Amino acid sequence: MSNDLMNRFNRLANSDDFFNNFGRSFFNSWNNEMKSLKSDIKETGKEYIVKIDMPGVDKKDIALNFKDDVLTVDAKRDSFSDESDPKGNIITSERDYGTYSRSYRLPQVDGKAISAKYEDGVLTVTLPKTKEEIDKNHNIQID
Repeated sequence: MSNDLMNRFNRLANSDDFFNNFGRSFFNSWNNEMKSLKSDIKETGKEYIVKIDMPGVDKKDIALNFKDDVLTVDAKRDSFSDESDPKGNIITSERDYGTYSRSYRLPQVDGKAISAKYEDGVLTVTLPKTKEEIDKNHNIQID
C-alpha cells in the first residue's frame, strides 16, 4: 500500500518541472549557508588558538597569511563525483566544493612565531601574543 502511494506521488511530482527541482533548489539554498569556515577562537594570556573545520580539504589547498593584525585563511575543495543516474538526477547534494576565505582580526600577535597544524579535517592555528610591534606580513607554513 505504501509503495503504491509513493509511486503515485512520484508520478505526480515528476510530471512538473517545478517539482523535479524542488528538492535540489531547497537543499542547495540551505547548503549555501554552510559554506563558511566554521571556527572556534580561544584566547589565553599568551596566545590565540584558532580551530577551523575544513573537512575534505587537502592540506596543499590551504593558504594562511598574517598581515596588519589579520589572519586570513584561504582554502579550495575540489569537485567530487556524485551518485546521479545517467540523466543527471540526484535527490540532493549537500557536499560542497569551491574556494573559501575567512579573516580574523587578532591584535598583538608575534607573526614570526605563528604555527599551524592540519589534522582530521581541522586546521589549528596558534598565534603567540606579543606587546611589541613587529613586521606584520607573514606567510605561514602548515605542518
